[in-house]
Amino acid sequence: MTAMPKLPRRILARGALLLGLLAAPAQAQDCVVLLHGLARSDASFTLLEEVLEGAGYRVVNHSYPSTHARIEELLGHVDRAVADCGPSRVDFVTHSMGGILLRAWLARRPPVRLGRVVMLAPPNKGSEIVDEYGDWALFRLLNGPAGAELGTDPASLPRRLPPADYPLGIIAGDISLNPLLSAPIPGANDGKVSVESTRLAGMRDHLVVHASHTFLMNNPVVMAQVLIFLREGRFRHGLRLPGALALLTGGGNPG
Repeated sequence: MTAMPKLPRRILARGALLLGLLAAPAQAQDCVVLLHGLARSDASFTLLEEVLEGAGYRVVNHSYPSTHARIEELLGHVDRAVADCGPSRVDFVTHSMGGILLRAWLARRPPVRLGRVVMLAPPNKGSEIVDEYGDWALFRLLNGPAGAELGTDPASLPRRLPPADYPLGIIAGDISLNPLLSAPIPGANDGKVSVESTRLAGMRDHLVVHASHTFLMNNPVVMAQVLIFLREGRFRHGLRLPGALALLTGGGNPG
């Protein structure tokens, strides 16, 4: 894999190699757009970006001002990211609110060369965290106007967006790092979003992994499943850590 020009990424790439997290080369040269979550940045996807590049994908991973505008006002970021892909087929991998941003964008202007989509912990039916704490001044300060749009009310943006009419795989987590904060969420959840809320009508596949919301994208099983879905359009249910590591190091059969 070609070394990145910035020192932090070179260090991360070497660390990933030591951990056995670099992927086998992909057959296709698709472009993958990464859309991070609320109050995050492109850095949250750094490790997955390295894995995808190691698998032969061209990756577009840019930060956007997720806490400074409503979701509708952020759609231009997706336009620019897709334009950066040029004539290549465009796949997407999103985390949390990034999935809602993508759904809003696809509802208005789906690309001609749309490939496959993997959403990680998307609040497709909203989050009870927003219902419970959305009116708090501190919540609004930290999460901005877009965060306030992610409630579970039928009038909320996630509930008003159309179902998926594209190849979509969704990965949910079921471990909360802060049970007190996640107490308002019914059923299995990742600390921010319930497993049930991640589901979306029209999705092609759905998978639950033992991981938390914040670090879902860095889980080796999740990274392996992202590669599998981008290649095949289905997850490999039953895949465990040894198999994921074998796939990520080139020793696993993606078929």
